[in-house]
Amino acid sequence: MTPCTFLSSINRKATQKQVESVLERVRIYKQFGMIRREMRVTSSYEVREHGPTLEVGKPVEDVALVNVQQDEREEQLKKLSFQIDQACKQFGDSYAGKNQKDIIMKRYLEEEGVCDYMVYNELGMSERTYRRVKAKALGKLAFALRLEVYEQGQRVGDKE
Repeated sequence: MTPCTFLSSINRKATQKQVESVLERVRIYKQFGMIRREMRVTSSYEVREHGPTLEVGKPVEDVALVNVQQDEREEQLKKLSFQIDQACKQFGDSYAGKNQKDIIMKRYLEEEGVCDYMVYNELGMSERTYRRVKAKALGKLAFALRLEVYEQGQRVGDKE
């Protein structure tokens, strides 16, 4: 007789990819912010087909719509950034918690192009210990942000 379980098994690789992609987007947002689109002052040459197209150009409206969509995306990224900071604070002040927080910050949120070997050398860890601590940190972050991916392919955070 098999025990009844309500929790599906978690796809670790897909969950790690999901969390890493979110961390990458947040890092880029923190680095550059959102660049608002502005209206062109000079017109550009566009090939016009013969005959009337009966279309009216509305460049101001087009720019306004794009900026509204970017504002919504910026709010989402700002909220996600805040949630990541809060989750990293929840790792705790113990040695393991500080290591997990340092790995997330140094590897994913500070600079672009930082490799794993740079981080574990800077933290004074062996590669094996670094990989274990990193996996735990990404798992905790996935649960905190509701980004875990289950074997059936459904994410818990997508119920909205």
